[in-house]
Amino acid sequence: MQLEDYFVFLAPNDIRVRGTRVGIETILYDFIHRQRTPEEIAQSYPTLELEQIYATILYYLHNQETVSSYLTNWLNHGRKMLEQQQQNPSPVVVKLMQLKAEREAIKKGNDH
Repeated sequence: MQLEDYFVFLAPNDIRVRGTRVGIETILYDFIHRQRTPEEIAQSYPTLELEQIYATILYYLHNQETVSSYLTNWLNHGRKMLEQQQQNPSPVVVKLMQLKAEREAIKKGNDH
């Protein structure tokens, strides 16, 4: 079995663990940024086998420059999407924010 056989390459910015819907970024973010062990990651994602997690880490180590760029792009995209959501919240979010502000005002009024 080749290392790449553990993955499905849907697009240059979408690599999944074969047989799951989990992207490699999920595993690698936990491993690199949260400094979690493969065993800890496995506990968080019951659809993944420990072997798949180790394969993902090994794939990263063998392709560090490319995968680091992949992760940077993923993080940047996430930040950009969050900014867009904050600048243009959906009507449901706007309503929830209004309800929260009203409740806080009522609570503040009751405290005085």
